[in-house]
Amino acid sequence: MKYIFILFTLASLISCQNKTENIETQNPDNAQSDSTSSSFVMYEMSEMASLMEQMFVENKRLRTRIIENDTLGEMPNYFDGILTKKLTDSTDFDQFYVDHAKMFLENQKNIYNNPTQAKEKFNASVDACIKCHEVKCGGPIQRIKKLYIP
Repeated sequence: MKYIFILFTLASLISCQNKTENIETQNPDNAQSDSTSSSFVMYEMSEMASLMEQMFVENKRLRTRIIENDTLGEMPNYFDGILTKKLTDSTDFDQFYVDHAKMFLENQKNIYNNPTQAKEKFNASVDACIKCHEVKCGGPIQRIKKLYIP
């Protein structure tokens, strides 16, 4: 019985060793390229991208409060950073952007100032986001549309 176990173990080890050798001989550069030439580059968000992520999360929370007829509280002060933070592409900071950022802030303030019309004001704020993103950085439009309150 011991001999069968030893033979089985030995056969398994040889089998595993052959598979490793076959993989290395099929693509000998693979092992080296993964460890030496591959460099991982971490994406770093711009100040504006980071701010917009925060505003998106806050607006998801606000959306929930509006739907549940909960108190809205106050608009976060950091939203004003939309006029001062560095954009991913600095050439996007033009008069069109400034005008739409101000429109967004005005719509956002209207949500908190008119809680009885919060749903309509919130959707107007989402519209303002989309109108700007249709011209500047259109990527997140589908994500922004998910904020609408039906």
